[in-house]
Amino acid sequence: MATTSREIRLKSRPAGLPEAANFELATVELPEPGAGEVLVRNAWMSVDPYMRGRMYDRPSYVPPFELGQPLQGGAVGRVVKSNDPRFQPGEWVESLNGWREAYVAAGAALNKLPSDGAPPQAFLGVLGMPGMTAYTSFHRIGEPKAGDTVFVSGAAGAVGSAVCQIAKIRGCTVVASAGSDAKLAWLKSVGVDAVVNYKKGDLLKQVREAAPKGVDIYFDNVGGEHLEVALEVARPFARFIECGMISIYNTAEPQPGPRNMAYIVGKRIKMQGFIVSDFMDMREQFHADMGQWVREGKIKWEETVETGIENAPKAFLNLFTGANTGKMLVKLD
Repeated sequence: MATTSREIRLKSRPAGLPEAANFELATVELPEPGAGEVLVRNAWMSVDPYMRGRMYDRPSYVPPFELGQPLQGGAVGRVVKSNDPRFQPGEWVESLNGWREAYVAAGAALNKLPSDGAPPQAFLGVLGMPGMTAYTSFHRIGEPKAGDTVFVSGAAGAVGSAVCQIAKIRGCTVVASAGSDAKLAWLKSVGVDAVVNYKKGDLLKQVREAAPKGVDIYFDNVGGEHLEVALEVARPFARFIECGMISIYNTAEPQPGPRNMAYIVGKRIKMQGFIVSDFMDMREQFHADMGQWVREGKIKWEETVETGIENAPKAFLNLFTGANTGKMLVKLD
């Protein structure tokens, strides 16, 4: 019996903020798995801000998405058929074959999920790429010390919320910025010391009040005004971890840079961008520490879920309006 799968393809390249018309839903018939191949039916898929960059046709650290082809991203699913002895039907696996309900792939392209009791979708969030992004960059670039003050922008997202909690585990004071009172209440519930609603009032004034002694580490998910404010309140020898700049991902024209970049010199600020694959040597350490913290209840997470492959574009677009708290996921039928 043939296996069919629905998938989301990139129909056209967005100009500015993506729209539903940039995506299309298609149905395909999958081949039987060949030697060394596995048929997997996805249960959960991830949408992430970095995917916006792959919709441009330009050189980057990953190739752009191809028009007329299914998009790619993190997914977890169950093995249906296997011609690879390492995988058995019913086992959970992780792949980059998201944006589709099912697929056939070489077993070498799959990772078997550990059976440690964590829900499978956690491996798309706190135990997966977002968690590793937070853990590795915060330690390697931020070089945290007990007593440091950490400012996190976009703090209610999957990466930002993990950073906040890791910083607390490391003995830091945490100031978090988000765009709704509900998100700020959740951040307070997981131990954040001070919160800032960037949609209400003067951002610089709020951050100064929240961090009167200044900031030692800035974890940047937003860029724009947040970066300018962070430069203003940075202490000497502050470390800036440049993870993302979602405030400018959909701008049609180049935006003005921070007006106060000269602080980098006078304050001797270290500012470093990164890609999570830069820190693959920390993978085992991440899994050991984060797994233990999750089991001990020291790390908590939130999920925002859309259901059905047809709603994957909606989930992705909602990332840019602040509609998610924690990890944005799509649960597949």
